[in-house]
Amino acid sequence: MSKIEIENLFLIFGREKERAYRHLQQGKSKAEILKTTGCTVAVQDASLSINEGEIFVIMGLSGSGKSSLLRCINKLVRPTHGRVLINGRDIVRANEKELMDIRRKELAMVFQHFGLLPHRTVADNISFGLELQGVDKDERRTKAINSMNLVGLEGYEDMMVSDLSGGMQQRVGLARALANDPEVLLMDEAFSALDPLIRVQMQDELIDLQQKMKKTIVFITHDLNEAIKLGDRIAIMRDGEIVQVGTPEEILTNPANEYVEDFVESVDRTKIVPVSSIMLKNPILARFPKEGPAVVIRKMRQRNLTSLPVVNEERQLIGEVHLKDLTKLLNENIKTIESAIRTDNLSVGPDAIIEELLPLMMKTNSPISIVDDKNKVIGLLPLQWLVIEMTGMGRTEINEIIENSQVE
Repeated sequence: MSKIEIENLFLIFGREKERAYRHLQQGKSKAEILKTTGCTVAVQDASLSINEGEIFVIMGLSGSGKSSLLRCINKLVRPTHGRVLINGRDIVRANEKELMDIRRKELAMVFQHFGLLPHRTVADNISFGLELQGVDKDERRTKAINSMNLVGLEGYEDMMVSDLSGGMQQRVGLARALANDPEVLLMDEAFSALDPLIRVQMQDELIDLQQKMKKTIVFITHDLNEAIKLGDRIAIMRDGEIVQVGTPEEILTNPANEYVEDFVESVDRTKIVPVSSIMLKNPILARFPKEGPAVVIRKMRQRNLTSLPVVNEERQLIGEVHLKDLTKLLNENIKTIESAIRTDNLSVGPDAIIEELLPLMMKTNSPISIVDDKNKVIGLLPLQWLVIEMTGMGRTEINEIIENSQVE
């Protein structure tokens, strides 16, 4: 279910916005528009659907339009054209009273530089927005304490925020945003001013917090590693335009263009990519008790294999067999593969990430079986494919290998 819908949004700064907008419709570039009208195109024809309860990351380099787009969501800046629907209501066309009501009940924002009041205590900073709304003192205090507990600020309520570290101040900013229990949390480069170790800690805590609260979070960042870690889905912006929207896996494994491909080049894929995205589907299997040594050996020799997973009639994994063991059975005129089945083979689920499989490479020379929750084999991961993925071989080369690999 969509919580936020952004439809054909344009944001243009300058005196001749409408003229600049017409030039955009005629296909003129941002540089041409700046030269002829003096206007800057910050966001160009952006459309997004943000689902309820997801962390949606908007990322891009400085000047890409990501923060401008975020500010359109709560109408800190008014879009030149387009719509922003929150729970089906267009905030662009809301009057001042409606806008204030939406901001009080549905939206909260966490800024990069905290925006705290240094002469106030932690609790007073957190309850400041509630104070402006006219909430009585006892209720403000209760809500402030509750939100402090969520972000690990217990016992800090009477300290001055100026006495806190940067990481603790950002916790205060997050607690303030949560104090009124908003439906949507907007976070503009919220962790980028923090030291690297504190930043990682805050990312982890945001993930933990989201598991408890299930808010809709729109998170702005210029850091792809942060986007991939936090985002259920990611929108990548360039020069005011959205160039790709997808899950972290989709962004990494299927970049939309060279710009996105360059972005993801430095990412450690082993920490992100699940085996389901690179496994060999419909692999050749040895079927017990249906198939005997001669049949299984023939399957192996057709594809130059030395081992195969063994499954039962329901395709559930039993173990694996090796060519040398089957050859011995065949020479002894034994008609079943039962005595050759080894049960110490390795298997993982489809959601396991590549990094989790690396220790298994030291324990086997055989492909790793991928099984579902009923232990049915749904794929196979040859060890050489792990090496390919870790060394960053191009997708074209991988696809060529897949096409020539063992499938039934």
